Amino acid sequence: MPDEIVHRLEAQLENLAAAFCGVLEWKWDGRFKTALAEFNAGKKDEVLGILGQFLTTTWDSASVKDAPDAVLQVKKSLGGLMPGQMLLTSDVANEALIYCAWWPWGNGQKISIRVALFSEGMAAEDVGRLTDALRRAFEI
Repeated sequence: MPDEIVHRLEAQLENLAAAFCGVLEWKWDGRFKTALAEFNAGKKDEVLGILGQFLTTTWDSASVKDAPDAVLQVKKSLGGLMPGQMLLTSDVANEALIYCAWWPWGNGQKISIRVALFSEGMAAEDVGRLTDALRRAFEI
């Protein structure tokens, strides 16, 4: 992957993480290799507002059927998309994208979000570099 794309993604991750400063606490989710935050549903609008500044497309269980292949691969890697869950993505026309999986809890009181990067056919070196950038940006 060209350095300019890697640098752009690193900057986008840093900006997204900075926007959540003081709003959410993050931890590493080793299962999905994502930044993970859990919060009370009362923060829903605030969190969606921040995400919307960086991730411009939202997919739900109905609309994801028409999504580009990259989004379908992300959905598959997460085990699917159930009603009420969403997948927010950066520009899907780019070679790589940032995504956020939005998963409300069954009790309606909490929501989990997972933020990560996806690029089809990304070299192992770039995966490692961007995973490090994700962990650095979210301080996890």
